[in-house]
Amino acid sequence: MMISQPARTRLRFVAIAIASALAAAIPALAHHSFTMFDMTKSITLAGTVTEFQWTNPHTYIEIDVPDEKGVVKHWSIELGSPSILQNSGWKYSSLRKGDKTTLIINPLKDGRAGGFLTQATLPDGRTVGNGPGRGPQK
Repeated sequence: MMISQPARTRLRFVAIAIASALAAAIPALAHHSFTMFDMTKSITLAGTVTEFQWTNPHTYIEIDVPDEKGVVKHWSIELGSPSILQNSGWKYSSLRKGDKTTLIINPLKDGRAGGFLTQATLPDGRTVGNGPGRGPQK
């Protein structure tokens, strides 16, 4: 079956429009909200860093925290992006495996061991926040 030139032009236009719409939707799907965190509560964690993931789009601190009985619980704490954190004094080398640190977080609403960082006390004693406008609480 032969397709006329105007029909081919319309099909090509429709295909380009669909591909453009799908490409524009991908970044929107990649970003998530912070509704999983209970921003009305804060918890202080003191423990040992097991990993500091300086990655986009979000940085993570993996930390082992002993409770009052000495039972260790592993926590995964989310931060902003590296570019945002650098504006608050963070560096990729701010935390290393084995470092002792204290974190103030907004916990996950579902009770799992995770949260969103509010403030961190680094091994050198500096207190940093989670990006501009989210600095240390005085």
